[in-house]
Amino acid sequence: MTGEFAIAVHALVFLSYKKSTLCSETIAKNVCTNPARIRKVMAKLKKGGLITTKEGADGGYLFEKDPHEVTLKEVCEATDTCPVSSAWRSGDMNCECLIASGIADVMDGIYEDLNEACKEKLKSISISDIEQMIFKRN
Repeated sequence: MTGEFAIAVHALVFLSYKKSTLCSETIAKNVCTNPARIRKVMAKLKKGGLITTKEGADGGYLFEKDPHEVTLKEVCEATDTCPVSSAWRSGDMNCECLIASGIADVMDGIYEDLNEACKEKLKSISISDIEQMIFKRN
């Protein structure tokens, strides 16, 4: 998972809880990051249809959807997050050794299967579920 996914989930839970329009500075303070990073993530959430924006002096971001219906899979898709991936592939497909030439494709298949399993699990967790988990702990 990427930091963008975590920021997006955090921001949506915060917006859902506050039930008001919040600026990037307010969200950034709660997420403990900078407003520019928040704006980048929020742009993806807006493009994904998960939030709306309001212009003007009291403008910002608003989460108007039902938090029980927005799943983490939707957040994952909006932020273009790949839950399981590897930036490096071992072996060499031009090598004579079957292990060296075949391992990368096999691992890619495993990562793909893990991604599907992760996304299936993320479908079962809503923004409301996250909020409830937080408040159960306190």
